[in-house]
Amino acid sequence: MPHVEHTTFKQESQQDVRAQQPAANDNTPLALHLDKVDMSFKGAKGRVQVLDGISLSVHKGEFVSLLGPSGSGKSTLFHLIGGLLKPEAGNIAIHGKSVVGETGHVSYMPQQAALFPWRTIEDNVILGQEIAGRGKRELRAEAREWLRNVGLEGYEQAYPHMLSGGMQQRAAFLRALLSPHELMLLDEPFSALDALTRSDMQRWLVELWERHRRSVLFITHSIEEALLLSDAIYVLSARPASVLQRIDVPFARPRREELLNDPEFLRLKQDVQALLR
Repeated sequence: MPHVEHTTFKQESQQDVRAQQPAANDNTPLALHLDKVDMSFKGAKGRVQVLDGISLSVHKGEFVSLLGPSGSGKSTLFHLIGGLLKPEAGNIAIHGKSVVGETGHVSYMPQQAALFPWRTIEDNVILGQEIAGRGKRELRAEAREWLRNVGLEGYEQAYPHMLSGGMQQRAAFLRALLSPHELMLLDEPFSALDALTRSDMQRWLVELWERHRRSVLFITHSIEEALLLSDAIYVLSARPASVLQRIDVPFARPRREELLNDPEFLRLKQDVQALLR
């Protein structure tokens, strides 16, 4: 496995405008830790190696993104963390406990909203907590408050087909946020949206996450999206995927869209592009 570099990019002259975002340290509890995870699948010509010694960590309250080429195994990694698959080697720990092959430890949001069409938006949002055994009446009262907070007031009794793509994604994210599991896995949740809606959703997610600080592992193909949202980014190689580098993102929070045109942001974007090439 190649050596994993941990890099923080920083421009001293702009510290008065953009203070260094403190990187998580060894004193912060780990929400997720992968240690030398290997995975392969049977192919027409034998075994195909997908993951090669993946080691990464998400500290509690940290927003971490995965960047890598298409087909590099990022979604496979999520299936392993979620317990849908078992790695051939290595360990996966959530909140310090090995969970290899175990389901029910994470909150997951897929690329598509995946709302149940026969349930109202309100009932879709409470699904995770309902499965955990809480009563519907109490949950619905909480859901109405949350839906108001995320701009979906008035749509509590609507069905998914009545909402726009961006509104459906808000409901799906809220369902993940209200799950009893602290660690959230977000698998390219905005990839199917048009550019304007995606920009709106990025801004909305930044603001909501900064208020609640859940532990997040986020898959994206967009370097800009990763830099705007993340505390840290793991850059993966092509298949079989290994970690090329962990980058600690230096921009202070709260973050706004104006950051996209900042010279240091553009320089860091170019650095990440070079890594991916």
